[in-house]
Amino acid sequence: MSDAVASTRNTEAGEHLQLLRSLAGELERAMAAIAGNNLDELEDSVANQQTLSLRLSELADRLNAPPPPSRGPVAAYSIDETFKTQLRAANAELQNLNRRYASLLKHSSRSVAMMASLFRSFRGQFQEASGARLKHQTWSCQV
Repeated sequence: MSDAVASTRNTEAGEHLQLLRSLAGELERAMAAIAGNNLDELEDSVANQQTLSLRLSELADRLNAPPPPSRGPVAAYSIDETFKTQLRAANAELQNLNRRYASLLKHSSRSVAMMASLFRSFRGQFQEASGARLKHQTWSCQV
C-alpha cells in the first residue's frame, strides 16, 4: 500500500514539476508577445497561464496536505528527494520570471498611461509661422 502511495505522490510531484516548467514557458511567451506587440499571442498566453495556475494550485494543495493517519509511516508518504530538488529549482526560476513579468507589465502600463495622457492633451490646433516668410501651417500638441 505504501509503495502505491509513494508512486502516486511522485507522479503528482512530476506533474507539478512539468506544470511549473510550462508556466515558466508561458511567462516567457507572454513577455515576447508584449515585446512584439502581439495581442492575440498575449491573450492566448494569459488564458494558458490561468489554466496552468489553477491546476498547480490543486496539485500543491494535495502535495502539501498532511498524510492521512491510516496510510502507514510518514516516510512512505514523502516525495522523492530528486523531485524535491527539481521542484525547488523550477519554483525559483518561476519566481524570477514572475518578477521580470511584473516589472515589464508595470513599465508597459506606465508607457500606456503616458501615451494616453499625450493623446488627451492633443489639441490639434494649427499654428502659423510668423515673420516675413511665407506662412506655413504646422501641427502642435501640448505634453
